[in-house]
Amino acid sequence: MPTILTFGDSNTHGTQPMRSRSSDLPRHARRWPVILGEELGWDVVEEGLPGRTFAFPDAEMGPHMDGRIGLFIALESHGPIDALTLMLGTNDLKAQFGASPGEIAQAAGFHLDVALSDEMQDRHGGFEPFLILPPKPFAAGCLAEIYEGAAEKAQAVQDAIRAQADARDVAVFDANSVVSVSDIDGVHLDTSSHETLGRAVAEFIVAEIVEA
Repeated sequence: MPTILTFGDSNTHGTQPMRSRSSDLPRHARRWPVILGEELGWDVVEEGLPGRTFAFPDAEMGPHMDGRIGLFIALESHGPIDALTLMLGTNDLKAQFGASPGEIAQAAGFHLDVALSDEMQDRHGGFEPFLILPPKPFAAGCLAEIYEGAAEKAQAVQDAIRAQADARDVAVFDANSVVSVSDIDGVHLDTSSHETLGRAVAEFIVAEIVEA
């Protein structure tokens, strides 16, 4: 049975929309990687970490939020894998980082280069990376201050990230084509969106495999 590694942040982890920053709600049981595995009939390795960025250690949440470190750990901890999904970029839009679209996209390119490197490809016997553009966040609810200005920057960031993937011939799925974030906190997905996203990503991956 093929294995897919889903590498991402809180929306891959399955964090529910938050009404307060101290929310202790359990994560979604039927988060999108679970649905993805059901639809594909594949084993899924879930590597979703709330707060993870493409490239920024977080002064509040910790240095391990830097996804560049996490990706090496994930790829060297699990396997062999047959496919990898990368869905990051939401937390990079936090106001505290002040990151430009170019800086975020360059970090996304680093992740793709790691995945495509001879070292990682050989380690797993070859695998296909897929980049997922996350649903665009906006300032709302208890996270409004943290994501101030995110909505205005999000499209430029995603365009720049897509260009990095295109330059490396990596297939891109835009989650914004099927889901949007909750109005409760402007960042996280509700239950129905996880169901929709899991099915849509599965269809996308099957189509890419058939085309290949």
